[in-house]
Amino acid sequence: MGAIVLEALLPLGIIAGMLCVMGNAQYYIHKAAHGRPKHIGNDMWDVAMERRDKKIVEQVAAPRN
Repeated sequence: MGAIVLEALLPLGIIAGMLCVMGNAQYYIHKAAHGRPKHIGNDMWDVAMERRDKKIVEQVAAPRN
């Protein structure tokens, strides 16, 4: 049973490590290209989600007839 657990943990550890590396790689690539870290909330996805959230809040707050 112990061998099965070790056999399963190795790929999970590799996957977890790669996810961490990919997240940090984006930071360092952007910093190398632009000389400073990316500002949070300053890309197309963040702007679109902010617009969507604002529209939803306005719809909920609007008086219903």
